[in-house]
Amino acid sequence: MGRRSRGRRLQQQQRPEDAEDGAEGGGKRGEAGWEGGYPEIVKENKLFEHYYQELKIVPEGEWGQFMDALREPLPATLRITGYKRYPEELAWHTNLSRKILRKSPHLEKFHQFLVSETESGNISRQEAVSMIPPLLLNVRPHHKILDMCAAPGSKTTQLIEMLHADMNVPFPEGFVIANDVDNKRCYLLVHQAKRLSSPCIMVVNHDASSIPRLQIDVDGRKEILFYDRILCDVPCSGDGTMRKNIDVWKKWTTLNSLQLHGLQLRIATRGAEQLAEGGRMVYSTCSLNPIEDEAVIASLLEKSEGALELADVSNELPGLKWMPGITQWKVMTKDGQWFTDWDAVPHSRHTQIRPTMFPPKDPEKLQAMHLERCLRILPHHQNTGGFFVAVLVKKSSMPWNKRQPKGKSAETRESTQLSPADLTEGKPTDPSKLESPSFTGTGDTEIAHATEDLENNGSKKDGVCGPPPSKKMKLFGFKEDPFVFIPEDDPLFPPIEKFYALDPSFPRMNLLTRTTEGKKRQLYMVSKELRNVLLNNSEKMKVINTGIKVWCRNNSGEEFDCAFRLAQEGIYTLYPFINSRIITVSMEDVKILLTQENPFFRKLSSETYSQAKDLAKGSIVLKYEPDSANPDALQCPIVLCGWRGKASIRTFVPKNERLHYLRMMGLEVLGEKKKEGVILTNESAASTGQPDNDVTEGQRAGEPNSPDAEEANSPDVTAGCDPAGVHPPR
Repeated sequence: MGRRSRGRRLQQQQRPEDAEDGAEGGGKRGEAGWEGGYPEIVKENKLFEHYYQELKIVPEGEWGQFMDALREPLPATLRITGYKRYPEELAWHTNLSRKILRKSPHLEKFHQFLVSETESGNISRQEAVSMIPPLLLNVRPHHKILDMCAAPGSKTTQLIEMLHADMNVPFPEGFVIANDVDNKRCYLLVHQAKRLSSPCIMVVNHDASSIPRLQIDVDGRKEILFYDRILCDVPCSGDGTMRKNIDVWKKWTTLNSLQLHGLQLRIATRGAEQLAEGGRMVYSTCSLNPIEDEAVIASLLEKSEGALELADVSNELPGLKWMPGITQWKVMTKDGQWFTDWDAVPHSRHTQIRPTMFPPKDPEKLQAMHLERCLRILPHHQNTGGFFVAVLVKKSSMPWNKRQPKGKSAETRESTQLSPADLTEGKPTDPSKLESPSFTGTGDTEIAHATEDLENNGSKKDGVCGPPPSKKMKLFGFKEDPFVFIPEDDPLFPPIEKFYALDPSFPRMNLLTRTTEGKKRQLYMVSKELRNVLLNNSEKMKVINTGIKVWCRNNSGEEFDCAFRLAQEGIYTLYPFINSRIITVSMEDVKILLTQENPFFRKLSSETYSQAKDLAKGSIVLKYEPDSANPDALQCPIVLCGWRGKASIRTFVPKNERLHYLRMMGLEVLGEKKKEGVILTNESAASTGQPDNDVTEGQRAGEPNSPDAEEANSPDVTAGCDPAGVHPPR
């Protein structure tokens, strides 16, 4: 580092005097302003142009438009979370680039709005073409979904939204298992998924090409888990992302595609094996290269021997402009040498070029594949990035899976009541054996029976789903805490049930915690289907995260009737089962509760006070119901977690979520006075008088040890926020 520092100082000393900011030959920061003073990257790659002109993936006469579009910055796009409250017009597009949105002082407030709303899960900033694969999966709330290469998670959040299409159903029958091979990226995936507060998402950490075959318990017997929908968005060379990843211009070479082809085919093959008959798998890349696109699909179709077929989805996304898949292509080495078929490849190139990279020789077989049903999106057609999508439907079991029990069709399946199961253990299937032509194989029925024989070994506690033993699997990254389901006879639950008057239909068996010893500080909730998956597969898979937080232990919980308070993260899932401690509030009450730290009862409406005065101290639900007779009022329901103190009420809501609700009520947030715990809005700034110091008043009112005072005075807690709600459960 010392040598580098000396070199930089020497360069600064030798810098010409006239090379000041904004001067000719200098950084030009003054002229560029907020755009920065970095030299423009040359967006040229002759090999790239030669390669794609030769393959003719761009229609004749459009090459200039294609290249011009690639050199333009990618416009920013966002998607509004569909299941939360907005019925239509969910995707929005602006011609501004991400850089302009981030750096322009004129757009500072808009950028802050985007960041805040993204954090609270109400919008997702996602590239337009990236939204296509989940849409083509045609997801229904009962579908079991596998996202094989899920990080960073924008497509995963789309899948979760589709599961929750009916907001009146807190626990859809379906679920999403989101996988990624990179342990660190899995935590990014957790962060994305947590924004949507769904009990139907599980994040796992595996190599997608050998992701374990899971089991579930169906009416007391073990069955292999086949997925109704699989998203196979594989790692790729990414030359369709040149508009936002400028480095691709100088780094692009055909070698990237040649090296990735084998991995892409293995991942797609593994996905096809785990797809239910009648199910749908979407294969997608952000590459335009047929070696990563049509070659993978053609090879997969060929080895499936009719078990898979390409679906015609030309009418499923009206308005989308796309080019049909190509049926003839060539392979080029990194030094520019072309090969039209495998026979022409010299032996010395066999490790780099494989026979699966070429189109099938048999014209009839090639025609039967219908590769023209693949979709290739070109950047200049609708001002997007480049993308490739293929939709596959499974007609029968893969030829190497002998005696596979016929999976229920994704569209005609009957609901099955799942019951809790004992823990099982087994080893992941070796994909290399499955792909071998000489492999005779063991049927899935036999696999299920073999793993059943390993049950009840007596070494595990009931309901504890710990991390798998390191001797059985090579695991990297952080060691995860176990997932421990709350036993039926646990004395922890009856006080909670009584305090909140929980409905008898509440699925208490789906409650879990992340510790086997000591006090349980957080309680999480999963759907019964994910509970089934967890209990039957904890030895096979590395689970990074699942469930949503529904209760947190109070700092002084034993002083109250219930040791656990409600968590805002899971309130929309929990609310339908709560029959007590609900206070209906007006819109004016919501404004006060979200902008002041601990407002006294006298600041709230008389209706709110009359409901709160007879309640014991402790956690409460604050519910706003829209008034249809008043069109000027907010027309969507709001459910907030709160705390009823001795003489005041406070909310436990994360900051960005509070800002979201205030915006919806037409209040512009101007700033925050942390000492007073007050959020300044355009209304409060216009009003006269200084806001009361409610924390001090609350203490004078005789509640020095209440959570109101304790947590408000904590240096780590933002006023009015849920202090435990900003971290993923561990």
